[in-house]
Order: sequence, then structure tokens, then C-alpha cells
Amino acid sequence: MEKYTIGEFAKKVGLTTYTLRYYEQQQLIMPRRDDHQRRYYTDEDVKWLGFLICLKNTGMTMSEIGEYVQLRSQGDKTMEARKNLLAVVKKRSDDQIKDMQANLKVVKHKIDWYNGKMDCSIDQDEDFESYLARFNN
Repeated sequence: MEKYTIGEFAKKVGLTTYTLRYYEQQQLIMPRRDDHQRRYYTDEDVKWLGFLICLKNTGMTMSEIGEYVQLRSQGDKTMEARKNLLAVVKKRSDDQIKDMQANLKVVKHKIDWYNGKMDCSIDQDEDFESYLARFNN
């Protein structure tokens, strides 16, 4: 089993040692200790932290991640609660993605409007709101 110091682990997962200590303080990760009480991490910790980062990147709050970790520590009897928590996060993420896609659509139209203004394929008197109205009907 490969053992990583906190510095090696930080480099491996792309986080600072400060962040890792914070996650430890929040009980999101639990490093093992060697005979000299120095913390060390393993490849299992790399996988676990990768999953936590995935959760964080979905927009899951630190308190929700903490709740998930707490539920996980209680074993299989909490699977339903964990699944429900992930479903809430998934719905929120899906809604954010939908909003982002709508915003990107407006940005795409703005780029097209600029292109049309520059190549004279759009009347010089047409403002962006009028141009955008063509697509919102």
C-alpha cells in the first residue's frame, strides 16, 4: 500500500495542505497515522477525495457534503438518505445547467448579432433586443 505525506497527497490531488487540513477538521477526510503520529494518506484516500471534489463541483455545499459524509459513516442503513441528498443536488445542478444553457444561447445570439452588424447582413438600425426577439417567439 502506497503511503503519501500530506505534501505528496496535496500534489497528487491538486489541493493545498491548508485545504486538506480544513477538510480533515471538517471530518470529510480522515488520514491514518503512522507510529510517530504523522498523518499519511493512501490511494483509497485519493479516490475518496476525488469523489468529494466531484460532489463539490456539482455545487453541493460544504454542509451538504458534511451531511453526506456523516450519513456514509453510518453504513448501508443510510443509503436511501444519501440517495435522496444526491437527488436534490442533481436537480439543483440540472437547473443550473439549464439556466447556463439559456444564458449561453443569448451570448451566442449576441455574437451572431455582432457578426451580422460587421458583415452588414443585419440592418444597422436593428438593435440587439429586436434581433433577439426573432428567436424568442
